[in-house]
Amino acid sequence: MAPFEVLYGRRCRSRIDWFDAFEVRPWGTYLLRESLDNVKLIQDRLLMAQSRQKSYVDQKVRDLEFMVGEQVLLKVSPMNGVMRFGKKGKLIPRYIGPFEIVERIGEVAYELSLPPDLSGVHPNLTFEEEPVTILDRQIRKLRSKEISSVKVQWKHRLVEEATWETESDMRSKYP
Repeated sequence: MAPFEVLYGRRCRSRIDWFDAFEVRPWGTYLLRESLDNVKLIQDRLLMAQSRQKSYVDQKVRDLEFMVGEQVLLKVSPMNGVMRFGKKGKLIPRYIGPFEIVERIGEVAYELSLPPDLSGVHPNLTFEEEPVTILDRQIRKLRSKEISSVKVQWKHRLVEEATWETESDMRSKYP
């Protein structure tokens, strides 16, 4: 049945059929009972469609296990406005590698042999950021205050990957 037909119990009429004799609809408890039956029918069909979609997904999902010595790709999370792995914006790679598995640490955790340019990656795959130099300063004037910003070059990053940070934040984090 069409969604309109399920909800309202009748076929959708076009403008041509608007001027036909109107249907006599029961009022009171009959209307309520009919509406509840329609809601139950819709819920049953939604559950049936949901279980069908779940069965399709369950056929494709499988647990991945790797052996020591295999080559795998490392998934990296993209950040807007940050240049990573030589590319910026939409061109940032989602996966890098392949890298060799050195050791299995847990169920889904593996130690990889990473190249020296990725030496700043922490074992839990987070970067330890350290400022190297301040490349530039600027002061933005707002209506009632001034905000001073500094352009910071980070350790293990190229000059093109330098970011603008507020000077007060930099002084508090890196005295």
